[in-house]
Amino acid sequence: MTVREIVHNLAEKYPPRLALAWDNPGLQVGGMDWPVRKVYVALEATDAVIRECIAWGADLLVTHHPLLMSGIKKVNSEEFPGCKLLLLAEHKIAHYAMHTNYDVTEMSALAISALGLKETQVLEPIGFYEDGTEYGVGFVGLLPEAMTAETCCDYVKKAFELPAVRLFGDAKKSVRKVAVCPGSGKGMAAPALAAGVDLLVTGDIGHHDGLDAVDQGLLMMDAGHYGIEHIFIGQMGDYLRGEFSELTVRQAEIRHPFAVL
Repeated sequence: MTVREIVHNLAEKYPPRLALAWDNPGLQVGGMDWPVRKVYVALEATDAVIRECIAWGADLLVTHHPLLMSGIKKVNSEEFPGCKLLLLAEHKIAHYAMHTNYDVTEMSALAISALGLKETQVLEPIGFYEDGTEYGVGFVGLLPEAMTAETCCDYVKKAFELPAVRLFGDAKKSVRKVAVCPGSGKGMAAPALAAGVDLLVTGDIGHHDGLDAVDQGLLMMDAGHYGIEHIFIGQMGDYLRGEFSELTVRQAEIRHPFAVL
């Protein structure tokens, strides 16, 4: 099995052409003809993840977030993130990422399933598949039943196995129609308001983002960037095992990047 074979499969399933213009999915490090026996799946290529790949003897690291999102001028052991690229290359570990192309084809659907949303529609449409089906960023849908925002916080924590969330707005307000945008959705208040939702569940909500949304009648729940998107790890691990029985696939442990103390 080679990197090329795996990358071809993933590119067919999650086409890089569906990624947003600013994104950088695809093969970040490595050669297409490099052999692969062991694949490590994580949300991002942190130093801890790379070290675990090395210790385990991984041949390929598959992540959601690309290691490279902007230009880089130096690749050496003293510069960041060049040191990561060098470390992966030295140990002949290829790195492939699926980011917003995965978001529009899989991530939102996983979040919808976790929350049990019904009567769903795309939150911010960006295009159409060849069969005419609309795709885009995030989804809008109805919770199984109306509940208070406070109860919904507990519901979301249970759905995504979260230790905590942050709520902007009245915790006693009833919510039923919600929008969910995994990852960083602090700029999604406008389409959520246009869709008439009660609550937007996303990550990376800033102070002013939250206050401004509440002033316009929208509750916002910050479940964390990692908090929702870690569902990538389990889904991708299962997918690779199902597609490539000859590979050994290992998933990173769910480790939230910060603690609320």
